Amino acid sequence: MRPNRMHSFSSPEELRLKKRKEFFKKMTSFKDDNPQSNLSVRLLMDETTERPSVSFSYSNWMSNVKKSTREAYEAKPFSHWILLLFSGAAMLIAFPASSLLSRLYFSNGGKSKWIISWVAVAGWPITCLILLPTYIFQKIKPTPLNAKLVLSYVVLGFLSAADNLMYAYAYAYLPASTSSLLASSSLAFSALFGYLIVKNPLNASVINSIVIITGAMAIIALDSSSDRYSYISNSQYFAGFFWDIMGSALHGLIFALSELLFVKLLGRRSFHVALEQQVMVSLIAFAFTTLGMVVSNDFQGMSQEAKSFKGGESLYTQVLVWSAVTFQLGVLGATAVLFLASTVMAGVLNAVRVPITSIAAVILMHDPMSGFKILSLVLTFWGFSSYIYGSSSSNSSTQASSSS
Repeated sequence: MRPNRMHSFSSPEELRLKKRKEFFKKMTSFKDDNPQSNLSVRLLMDETTERPSVSFSYSNWMSNVKKSTREAYEAKPFSHWILLLFSGAAMLIAFPASSLLSRLYFSNGGKSKWIISWVAVAGWPITCLILLPTYIFQKIKPTPLNAKLVLSYVVLGFLSAADNLMYAYAYAYLPASTSSLLASSSLAFSALFGYLIVKNPLNASVINSIVIITGAMAIIALDSSSDRYSYISNSQYFAGFFWDIMGSALHGLIFALSELLFVKLLGRRSFHVALEQQVMVSLIAFAFTTLGMVVSNDFQGMSQEAKSFKGGESLYTQVLVWSAVTFQLGVLGATAVLFLASTVMAGVLNAVRVPITSIAAVILMHDPMSGFKILSLVLTFWGFSSYIYGSSSSNSSTQASSSS
């Protein structure tokens, strides 16, 4: 006895497809010794077989996002996400705080560019204190040093010291919101130097982000009269503008060289190796800036500067100490995000901290915020988004090609 079947009425289109499938089934059932005829049958089937249409469904997209998020969450222990949360918070809080404190130093009477660049790397022992427990508790040996590695650390340390000095000139002559927007151009330089030095992919979205961020910087330059402090001359303002852009370019070069150091010399990406690099580079940069402080006699001038500082010696000391602490915490947070998540995640947080710094500068330091600066801020965020999309697309295509 045959099982009962549900009867259904077929449309003319379904009957046509059914006849076509039966025809192809008969065609492929024949054994033909001629490979060319078999190839023509297969090509005919590929051309005439109807493919399912692809349509976007918001509900399917949301379900896929929820599914991938749940899978990503379950793939890592809870401690991983707690550490990532604290690392991201360190980036979003410490970096803007460091920028505001650097500007506060100059606005309250600070004069020395060497001092503000020195405190940026004076907090290197903080990273060292975090690195030492990994050797003790995880029983990890330090990475052995060789001539190439030492030379790489010295070069990166010197470039970092020069980079901090350039940014110090920017903080001296520019509002914190303006210097933060200009410093965001380091993303474009990182993409460019990453392509030239490390051979990172440079797709249309990344090129688009470079063009957009460059346009945002040009808008700020055209609107220089609206946010220049009254005691800053035109030459000083454009000097700050120039050194901010140069510092961003050098920062992009340092980022690319650091990535090349991991790929070529260290050959492995692990958290303690990244901490080792940060300690060594910061230590050497600290040595270079200390030498600059000695040559410029800024150590001797700190006591006199503290006495004339608006807010007194106590505030002067607090500004310098917290500048060192916040900058080092921001660097640690960025290093942890790169290790725990990805470069794209670090780019997302870097994009978010730009408006945070600008808004905080307007609220806390009463920075001028013109319409042109708001437009530049929107364009900068757009450029970051384009870069993040381009980077994620490149990573997805790379993973797909490697898996295939």
